[in-house]
Amino acid sequence: MFIREQNFSGRDAESAFLWGARQTGKSTLLRMMFPGVLYFDLLLSDVFNRFLSNPALLRETVEADNSSSPVIIDEIQRIPSLLNEVQWLIVNRNRQFILSGSSPRKIVRSGGNLLGGRALRYELYPLIYREIPDFDLLRALNNGLLPRMYLSDKPARLLSAYIGSYLRDEIMAEARIRNISSFSRFLEAAAFSNGEIVNYSNIATDCGVSSPTIKEYFQILEDTMTGRFLPSYQKKPKRRVIVAPKFWFFDIGIANYLLRRGKITAGSEAFGKAFEHFIYHELYSHSHYSGINYPLSFWRTSSQTEVDFILGDNEVAVEVKATEQANEKHLKGLKSFASEYNTKRLILVSNDNLPRKTGNISILPWRVFLEKLWVGEIIK
Repeated sequence: MFIREQNFSGRDAESAFLWGARQTGKSTLLRMMFPGVLYFDLLLSDVFNRFLSNPALLRETVEADNSSSPVIIDEIQRIPSLLNEVQWLIVNRNRQFILSGSSPRKIVRSGGNLLGGRALRYELYPLIYREIPDFDLLRALNNGLLPRMYLSDKPARLLSAYIGSYLRDEIMAEARIRNISSFSRFLEAAAFSNGEIVNYSNIATDCGVSSPTIKEYFQILEDTMTGRFLPSYQKKPKRRVIVAPKFWFFDIGIANYLLRRGKITAGSEAFGKAFEHFIYHELYSHSHYSGINYPLSFWRTSSQTEVDFILGDNEVAVEVKATEQANEKHLKGLKSFASEYNTKRLILVSNDNLPRKTGNISILPWRVFLEKLWVGEIIK
């Protein structure tokens, strides 16, 4: 059992949406947090068909329930018309709803009702370090952090099924993509852009479609919460900086499978890339779960000097190196950034055994860094 960090903090008696990609654990979390309440799972065909043909049945069922407990609707995006009934019950009966789904995209595209600010928004991501007892870094970097994949001894088949049934089939259907072969090629090309600066023209050439089409495909991945952009840090630069964003898939295992990385071993190039992805995932999750919602960005100059992650408005600069012994050459980007910006903290996250400090740069083993991050010692 994983104890999730997402606990709907600040919700009180408010209704809420819980969004997250498939298999992140939304249903498990809701059943654990809200036992014994009215719970409608729209993945069940009988429940789906009943409400699809007559959305008013939801109102009648909730009206007959005399409790004051929240009402849960799982996979709400499957029947957007139910949201009109939900809004009526919130406004006229003061009922509280928790509505989960894999993406609001279908609701928005259908002109559906997102409750006009009457529901708070929360998100659930793949597992993080502190949610996993006896965390195994190599397992995480190989399997990814979707709960089912992380626990599996043979994740390749599960990842293949996930990519085939969800990333390709379901997302293409939801987004109404007609050119199936080009989108399949795009997913593989996007994987090669994972953690890299996006070049729309090159990807368009590889996929045989236009740059605007590639931008639309990336937007679909963002809308369905299966990928996201990391913008470049551009505040008052003294030297020319790269302005194009980087792209990250939402889960390490998905990127691994699309890249055909095979088994990742410590010290390999693939280990270094997956390790950076892991730290990015922790930072992004912390920004949202903590409620701080600090922006994340990266910094790279035209001469290729780079810092992997800038937290907030240059409050903290974080460089990630998978090495077991960080040295002077690994500090170059942090020192360059510090020469241009008044940064509160400079941190190198590595595989070192013990914390060290060189000048104003802290070298932290990844476990130490994450412990400090999640207790609020890195950024507040």
